Amino acid sequence: MNQSADTQDIPRKHKITLIPGDGIGPEVAGATVSVLRAAGVSIQWESFVVGAEALSKYGDPLPRDLIDSIKTNKVALKGPVMTPIGTGFVSSNVRLRKEMDLYANLRPVKTLKGVPSRYEDVDLIVVRENTEDLYSGLEHEVVPGVVESLKIITERASLRIAKFAFEYARIEGRKRVTAIHKANIMKMSDGLFLRCFRQVAEQYPEIKADDLIVDNACMQLVIDPTRFDVLLLENLYGDIVSDLAAGLVGGLGIVPGANIGEEIAVFEAVHGAAPDIAGRGIANPTALIQTAVLMLRHLGERKAADRILAALTGVIAAGKVLTRDLGGQATTIDFTNAVIGAL
Repeated sequence: MNQSADTQDIPRKHKITLIPGDGIGPEVAGATVSVLRAAGVSIQWESFVVGAEALSKYGDPLPRDLIDSIKTNKVALKGPVMTPIGTGFVSSNVRLRKEMDLYANLRPVKTLKGVPSRYEDVDLIVVRENTEDLYSGLEHEVVPGVVESLKIITERASLRIAKFAFEYARIEGRKRVTAIHKANIMKMSDGLFLRCFRQVAEQYPEIKADDLIVDNACMQLVIDPTRFDVLLLENLYGDIVSDLAAGLVGGLGIVPGANIGEEIAVFEAVHGAAPDIAGRGIANPTALIQTAVLMLRHLGERKAADRILAALTGVIAAGKVLTRDLGGQATTIDFTNAVIGAL
């Protein structure tokens, strides 16, 4: 993580890899780039296609030039990318995470005034281990009709993600980190994850550390999500709980996301490519704009990040220029221009 609580905003030009994505991706990416430009952030973009279009053009849904660009620039901004279901190429998201060792998935979840939801004052962060667990993909057929999937939990990955969670909590002034697990049943695998969490927690005495069994955690989230601060989860639990948490504040269309490694970070919208509305100019760019805010903080551009976030949340709270998913009639361009105007 490049973030620092004491980072001073120093004007400089950033070179960032841009992956507009599929479906509505190019529309929300274009809106986000316009907002960043209006905020005065100096960025040189290197843009690449991925997925089916890249497969058609280059014979690979994740071209080598794109990989090289991300490794050189260290930072990428990515729109949604479609993945074939059941057949076709492997998820570009999964390949990126493995290729770059993006071990930490970061999903801030916060209530936005003006977005209909069941709860007020939700402000939590989901930190998900991104490299192992059942997502290691180690499966085989034992005998016909019986399939075995291996759950991999290592001390190295568990210590690393726990440290990330506590460091992020410290940087962002968070007070508590809660580990979510099923160590009552999976005593060895989840037990190892929990022991590593507790070991790391000892190095951060100013931050409260506790834990919850995953099924209880889901119930507590639905009852009162405001009680949570930072949640630390293994890969599978994190995948499920991060989407559950997004639903508490209005859905995937408004929350940001990032996949972060030791040196490289890919910031991405977590919603789908929505091909049914692609090209109609009605997509909501909020999630990717919020993701760009997360990216700017990572780059040390906190003043610009704060300005963009204030403009975005102000437009939504005013309720005058809203896209259809938020109850309005504004186009993507209308909404983008309103955010730029608020800057």
